[in-house]
Amino acid sequence: MNTVIQIVFYGLSLSMLFFLLSSGFSLIFGLMGVLNFSHGSMFMWGCYFAYLAYVYTGNFWLMLIAGAVGIGVMGLLMEKFLIRPLKGNHTNQILLTFGLIYVLDELAKIAFGTRAYLVSAPEWLQGSITVGPENIPKYRIFMIIAGIVIFIVMTLLLQKTKLGLIIRAGIDKPRMVQAIGIDVQKVFLVTFALGCALAGLGGAIAVPFMGAYPSIGTEQIFNAVAVVVVGGMGSFLGSFYASLILGFAQYIVSYFFPELAMASTLIIMLVVILFKPNGLFGGKKSE
Repeated sequence: MNTVIQIVFYGLSLSMLFFLLSSGFSLIFGLMGVLNFSHGSMFMWGCYFAYLAYVYTGNFWLMLIAGAVGIGVMGLLMEKFLIRPLKGNHTNQILLTFGLIYVLDELAKIAFGTRAYLVSAPEWLQGSITVGPENIPKYRIFMIIAGIVIFIVMTLLLQKTKLGLIIRAGIDKPRMVQAIGIDVQKVFLVTFALGCALAGLGGAIAVPFMGAYPSIGTEQIFNAVAVVVVGGMGSFLGSFYASLILGFAQYIVSYFFPELAMASTLIIMLVVILFKPNGLFGGKKSE
C-alpha cells in the first residue's frame, strides 16, 4: 500500500513539474510555429531569478513572481529583437534558439559559477504529511496543487477570455485572425512572453526542490519536447495529459529500474510518433 501511495504522490509531483516546463513550450509552438529549444534555459534562469528574489526579500511568493515576471520580460525582448526578424524562416529560428542555449547557459556560469544554489522552502512547506503508512513531503504536495491551479487558470484564460479566443483562433486559423484586423504580431508577442513566463514560474517552483544550476535547463528540455510530442503540438490540454503519462511512467520505471527512467520517456515518445504522429491529443492544423 505504501508503494502505491508513494507512486501516486511522487508521480503527480513529477508530472506537474513536466507540465509547468512544457505548457509554455507547446503554447509558443502551437501559435507561432517556433520550436524554442532555449525554453529549458528560460526555465534555468527562472530558477536563478527566483533564487535572487528569495535572497534579497526572503518572501516565497515574491520569489515565484520574480521567476515568472523576469522570464516573461526576457521572452518579450527575445521575441521582439531575435525571433521576429526571422519570421517565416523556421530553420534559422531553430538555429537561433539552439544557439541561445549556449549563450544563456554560459551567462549563467559567468554570473553564478557552476555550483548549485539551494533555497529552503518556507516553514509551512517544510516537513511531511502522513498519508496512510507513507510520509509525503509537503513541498511535493504544493507542487501538485500549484500545477493543477496553473492548469485551471490557463484553461480559463484560453477558453473564457478574449485573449484566449484570439490565441486559439491564431493556432487554428492564423490567416482568418489577420483578415479580421487583429494585430497578429502583438498576439505573437504576448503569447511568447506568456509561454516563457510559465517556464520561469516552473523554474521558481522547482528551486526548493531541485536547486538552481547552469545545466538544469538542458537536463529538462528533453522532457519538455517529449511532453509536446506525446500530447500534440500546440495542444495545451494535451500537454497536461502527456505530463501525467510521462511523469508517472518515468517515476514508476525509476522506482523499480532506476537506470531505465529516461529510456521509458524515449520509448513512449517513439511509439506515439510511430502510431499517432500528431500526438495523442493533437490534430492537423487548419489554415
